[in-house]
Amino acid sequence: MTVRINPSILSADFVNMQADLERIANADFVHVDVMDNHFVPNLTFGPQMVRRIQDVSPVPLDIHLMISDADRTAPEYAEIGAASVTFHAEAAENPIALARRLREIGSRAGIALKPGTPIEPYLEHLDEFDQILIMTVEPGFGGQSFMADMMPKLAALSAEAKRRGSNVWLQVDGGIAEATIAQAAEAGADTFVAGSAVYGAQSPALAIDSLRDLAAAHRH
Repeated sequence: MTVRINPSILSADFVNMQADLERIANADFVHVDVMDNHFVPNLTFGPQMVRRIQDVSPVPLDIHLMISDADRTAPEYAEIGAASVTFHAEAAENPIALARRLREIGSRAGIALKPGTPIEPYLEHLDEFDQILIMTVEPGFGGQSFMADMMPKLAALSAEAKRRGSNVWLQVDGGIAEATIAQAAEAGADTFVAGSAVYGAQSPALAIDSLRDLAAAHRH
């Protein structure tokens, strides 16, 4: 089964971004956290910076929009050429219409759920999304502890995706490291966002390989 490791550049050196992107050239995607200091209490970068990251990244971009008014702003990131654009369910008025718009532009469409947001309303609409992101921390800051109590939610999503024969990717983001990735893989995740576990390692490339092997060994 395919396992994807998407390092989060929230843990990269923003001043030496191009060099830090080259250090993760063996990753599947680079996870780009876009925060607006409104939907979450942190500010990162907007379309101009993402466009430059897109220009120099050795791997495709997996954009995670932690921004308000996603219906209006998310398509701009698809137009930049990002491979995948994920918006928050809590920030979209019409998630299905938005996902369809992102796909029309040419990006994969993802929807993210905060820890307190139930998965049940989205289960019947799995085919509308290419990726569902279960947050395993409260969104907004890197380096938080993994919330193991999100695993039943992930397992329920995984079971329904299997029942429907869905090809949706199941992503987890928050506190993913060697100590936690097996748990998330066993619960059904196949796409893993890791920040400090990759960029905090002496060799980010070796850390990516190690995480990928661990996750693959625990996928059913």
